Amino acid sequence: MPKVLITTVPFGGKNRLPIEQLETAGIEYVINPLGRKLKEEELAEMVTDFDALIAGTEIISDKVMGCAKNLKFISRVGIGLDSVDLLAAKRRGIQVSYTPDAPAPAVAELTIGLMLSLLRLTHVSNAQLHRGEWQRHFGRRIPEVTIGIIGTGRIGGRVLRRLAGFGSPRILVNDLHPDMKLVPELKIDWVGKEEIYHHADVISLHLPLTAHTKNMIRREHLMQMKSDAMIINTSRGGIINELDLAEVMNGGHLSGAAIDVFEQEPYTGALAQIDQCILTSHMGSMSVDCRTRMEIEATEEAVRFLTGQVLQGVVPHGEYDIQRQGL
Repeated sequence: MPKVLITTVPFGGKNRLPIEQLETAGIEYVINPLGRKLKEEELAEMVTDFDALIAGTEIISDKVMGCAKNLKFISRVGIGLDSVDLLAAKRRGIQVSYTPDAPAPAVAELTIGLMLSLLRLTHVSNAQLHRGEWQRHFGRRIPEVTIGIIGTGRIGGRVLRRLAGFGSPRILVNDLHPDMKLVPELKIDWVGKEEIYHHADVISLHLPLTAHTKNMIRREHLMQMKSDAMIINTSRGGIINELDLAEVMNGGHLSGAAIDVFEQEPYTGALAQIDQCILTSHMGSMSVDCRTRMEIEATEEAVRFLTGQVLQGVVPHGEYDIQRQGL
């Protein structure tokens, strides 16, 4: 009987269909017994005799794969692949699939929610009231600010489409492959990143973590931004240098930040001491519908692999090329 290790948690908590899919197919499974994101060493010890992984964001390195003598398939619950050593997997004959579309609507909506909170300072008022302080704050509305979007893929494009419902803010957009017809109802200016840094009131990042985007935004870039600008990262940890962001905000530059993803998770760094910084626990995809869809799609793919069917979510060659360039 094939065996699957489910490392991502929670799993099947809101909808048991993924678990039922495994049981119906006669596949033995074990759900991460620690109930949290696994460290590399923990996964290496745990994965030894499993045929497939249904994986989260934990590090799946060459070392981990070397400890997994039976492993032939990894099904990533989600879109980010920076935690999976794709080149090592290829060398070892391990196939990798993912679910790139499933989380996008939830992440886009969280981004809009964070943007609204930053602009209206609801997070600051909440923290003050919990301390017994009553203070009313002036905020800004989306149509009255300049918004910068860096990355217009599955999630960035959805953020733009949702922004169209708020009126006609000025939108500055940067992407390697500009699509002039992306959101016809918005007036979009395609510009370089530097122009976004200098002119946007709110900057939102929607990029993969690659050799080119790691530490892409450091102190010098943050200081180029308006003194009251705000920045949002719901993409991947490590794109913004977190220590630089904390230092800049503690120095009084930037009026807010919202960070959902971190270089090391769980996060315990200096940003947690800054009221103007909204921190969420990598929960962009954690709406019931999107999380369930991710789990179902990843499980379906594992069942296909273990029962000899054609895979539908295989990671494209381009993702391997990105890692080959030196992430």
